[in-house]
Amino acid sequence: MSDSPGQQSRYFLRGEVLEIDGDFTFRTIHGFIQYCRKTLPQFSGEHLTIDIEGIRSMDSGGVTAINFIRKDLEKRGIGTTLSGGSSRTRKKLDVFSEAEAGIEEESEELVRKAGYFEKLGKRSAEIFNKYVTSFFKLMSEITYWTFAGLFTKRAYRKGEVSNQAVLMGVNAALIVGMMSFIIGLVLALQSAAQLRSFGANIYIVDLTVIAMMSEMGPLITAIMVAGRSGSSIAAEIATMKVTSETDALKTMGVIPVRFIVVPKMYGGLLTMPFLTILADVLGIMGGMLIAGAYLDIAPVVFLNRMGDVLYLRDIIFGVVKSLVFIYLIVISGSYFGFSASKVDSGVGRVTTSAVVFSIALVIFADSIMGLFFY
Repeated sequence: MSDSPGQQSRYFLRGEVLEIDGDFTFRTIHGFIQYCRKTLPQFSGEHLTIDIEGIRSMDSGGVTAINFIRKDLEKRGIGTTLSGGSSRTRKKLDVFSEAEAGIEEESEELVRKAGYFEKLGKRSAEIFNKYVTSFFKLMSEITYWTFAGLFTKRAYRKGEVSNQAVLMGVNAALIVGMMSFIIGLVLALQSAAQLRSFGANIYIVDLTVIAMMSEMGPLITAIMVAGRSGSSIAAEIATMKVTSETDALKTMGVIPVRFIVVPKMYGGLLTMPFLTILADVLGIMGGMLIAGAYLDIAPVVFLNRMGDVLYLRDIIFGVVKSLVFIYLIVISGSYFGFSASKVDSGVGRVTTSAVVFSIALVIFADSIMGLFFY
């Protein structure tokens, strides 16, 4: 094999021996590397001997080529041994190999010396680019198609919005109602003893009504829906991702976000305010039960006082909160669903993450809105 006039090199793979002859320099290694890339992938042995006895001259390029091939074989679990070679050739191998090793060690040392804040910065940048950017990108896409779907031809199955409204709203009414009633009952029960000691029994109405209408009702409803529907959304989308159904939708020219997520968003936005109002009413009923049993406040007195302390602003605030919460729950479940990997534990992992993240996001949003509305 010839590379240029005056520069001749030959290389052959015979069994488990790779023979190199001639001038093995920077001008001839290109053909050698190409030959090895074509031939060595078919090598099935566990050990390869590189015979350098026939090398007449060699420079740093030849040493680099040999070391490159040896490292490539070691990554595949194939051991290598150098055989033969003149003392001059061996000396060049030792000198240039030590120089390469020194450069690698210096690079590793520089990496190891990276400071704490540098590592923290790199990790923060990776997290931001990988998670935060993709989350807001999906959020913008879902928001766009949610609004666009009101004015353009719908790209989802007929009756899907009604189906999602039943799954996310109607089926959750029982558990949301029970939990809200218990929360209202416990809230009034814990406050009754303290209010009675100050002779402020009537203020149990103010505490229960305001807390349930503006804070506890929307928050408890959102947490329950996040546990039910958030996990369901993540699991459904993750399963479609793992089974390549989302890829099939793209192949057919259908946008997965518009086809899968938008009906869920509509269903949640339609039913969440009603669930919140149901939670408010049952929570207040629980407080009224405790007020009558422990503080001797008749239901008529309770309702009259409620009319004095309850404002339309509190009702609207609770409804607005519920809409924001379901918006965040659907986006969180969709984000983790679309981020699922095609492995056995992918669906379960993203489902758990979706529930935890959506609940945390709901509580964070509740705190932010509390600062703005009060």
